[in-house]
Formats: sequence, structure tokens, C-alpha cells
Amino acid sequence: MNLTREAIFYWGAIAAVATAFFSFALLFVSALNEGADNYATEMGRETSRQFEDVFMFVSPAKIANLGRIAALTAFFLFFIPLFSFTSAASTIAGIALGLGAGAFVFTLPGRYVRILRDRRRTKFNEQLVEALGTMSNALRAGFSINQAFESVVENGEKPISQEFSVLLQQMRVGLSFEDALASLDRRVASDDLTLVCTSIDIARKTGGNLTEIFDRISETIRGRMRIERRVRTLTAQGRLQGMIVSCMPIVLGIAMTVLKPDVMKPFLMSLKGMACVGVTLALVLAGWLIIRKIIKIEV
Repeated sequence: MNLTREAIFYWGAIAAVATAFFSFALLFVSALNEGADNYATEMGRETSRQFEDVFMFVSPAKIANLGRIAALTAFFLFFIPLFSFTSAASTIAGIALGLGAGAFVFTLPGRYVRILRDRRRTKFNEQLVEALGTMSNALRAGFSINQAFESVVENGEKPISQEFSVLLQQMRVGLSFEDALASLDRRVASDDLTLVCTSIDIARKTGGNLTEIFDRISETIRGRMRIERRVRTLTAQGRLQGMIVSCMPIVLGIAMTVLKPDVMKPFLMSLKGMACVGVTLALVLAGWLIIRKIIKIEV
């Protein structure tokens, strides 16, 4: 009778612990899922707004769904090869790497938008030189500054024609000239355009000669762009070396895993092996950041 009571007490305790564990796991997963959904929704909304700044219109829901799918795919790509019923270290490493890869993938839309904005800004700066010449000629012909902007919209190419078109549209709906110009400056976020907008604002208030100002600014931008091209040419070798040095350990690790799986699998499924992989990735990232800092020269 005592043994029966002890057995009942023993199995009851196990059942209580198991119920508590699964309840906690369910709450944790639910909270994690709710947090991930909220983050994905907010990320999709913010990324969609950033896409609109570069005149690309994608719905927030579509961006959020793509982010979820990409994050889950990245998680399972790292988790499945390292999952093992016999090695807890390998399974934990797979979960950690999968979560890290999924979190990194979630940031890719924002990174992609920044790359698009940088390229768009570079192209805008290149077109700004020709636009300043067009506006200077229009002012010499007796046109107003608004008509000079219209000539840029009619004769210019994207993206500068799009940005100046938004500027004119904002003034047509009642926005003041100064506020529309400030909105253009914030939207493009170009140092060259800031110089142009400041010069226009000062010339309108003090009565300066805009044609001479545009000509001087155009010469200044051309000189700065020549220096930037020279700097990029001189640092091209350093950028290539940084890419090769950073990618070499990863490529070698993948190649060894494919060619010699019987050698690499025990290494990857051990705690010391995963620690070595983590240290290697950290050192590669640190090296790439240092090289990037060295070759990044502001003009």
C-alpha cells in the first residue's frame, strides 16, 4: 500500500512538473509569436514608408509576410543540419545560429532600402550638376525660380525630375516655398542639395544673384565628385581584400563540410567545435568592420 502511494505521488509529481513545463513553454512561444508579429508589422510599415521615399510602393503586409518567410527559412537552414538527438550542444548551437540568422534576415529589407537610397542619392547628386546649369540658363532667360524648377522636371531624368515634381506639387497645394524646399532637402538627404537649398533661401531673402551662385555650386560639386572618384579608385584594392578575407573562412568551412562531412560533422556537433566557429565568425566580423573603417574616407 505504501509503495502504491509512493508510486502515485512520484508519477503525480512528474505529471505536475511536465504540465508546468509545457504551460510555461506554451506561454513563452505565444509571447514570442506575438512579439514577432508586432515587430514584423511595425517593420513592414516602416520599410514600406522608406520604399515610398525612393518611389517604390510595396504594401506593409507584403513586406511583413516576406520577412516572416525569409526568417523561418534562414532558421531551419541552420537548425536542421545541426539538430541531433544525441548531442545537446549541437542542437543548442543550431537553435542559436538559426535565431541569429532569422534576426539578421529580418533586417535585410531595411538594409536594402538604405542601399537603394544611397544609390539614388548618388545619382541625384550627379544629375544635380546638370540641373543647376539648366536652372541657371532659365534664370538668365528671365524665368522665375518656380519656372526653373519646372524646366528641370521637363528636361531632367529620374530621380531628380521626380523630386522636383514633388516640390512643385507641394507648392501647388498650398505649402510655402521655404517649407517645400526644406521638405525636399529632408527627403533627399544630400549635402550638395542642402548647399543649393541654403543658397536659394539666402538669395531670396538678400537679393543675391542666383545664376552666379548656381555656377559656383556646380563647379564645387564637380570638384568634390572628382575627388570622390579618385578616393574610390585608390581604396578599391582595400575593399576587395576585405571582401576576400571575410568570405574565405566561410567558403572554406562550407567546402570542407560538403567534401569531408565525416570529418566536419563531429567537429560541428561538439561544444568546442561550435565555440571555435563562433569565435571565427566574431573575428571575421571584427576584421571586416576595421577594414571598412579604414577605407571609408569622407570627402
